[in-house]
Amino acid sequence: MGFGRSKTPAAPPSALSQTLPLLILLLLVAGLGWIGYQVYLSVTKIQQTASQKMGSKNVVFTKDGLRVGVKQVKEENYVDATQSWVVKAWNLGSGAKKEEEEEKKKKQKNK
Repeated sequence: MGFGRSKTPAAPPSALSQTLPLLILLLLVAGLGWIGYQVYLSVTKIQQTASQKMGSKNVVFTKDGLRVGVKQVKEENYVDATQSWVVKAWNLGSGAKKEEEEEKKKKQKNK
């Protein structure tokens, strides 16, 4: 008869033991929220720097999508650059002809 459960009731759980799981859950949620916030800040900073770097290369992100700008080349600069190559080629080509003609004239005079 002495074997078995005691007939005295167990002590009720303390307030700390009842609130401890809630405190652990709140700390876990707060830690995950802080980590999420830091990730959000990092992503927005990366987006801003990428947008600035792409903007300097005439690439702009808009609501409709990506817009690529074309660098404006002034027509005068373009014409000057192409004409300078043409003039150089002309001078080199005409200079060689003049030298050949002069050599032919010298040879004819020496004969």
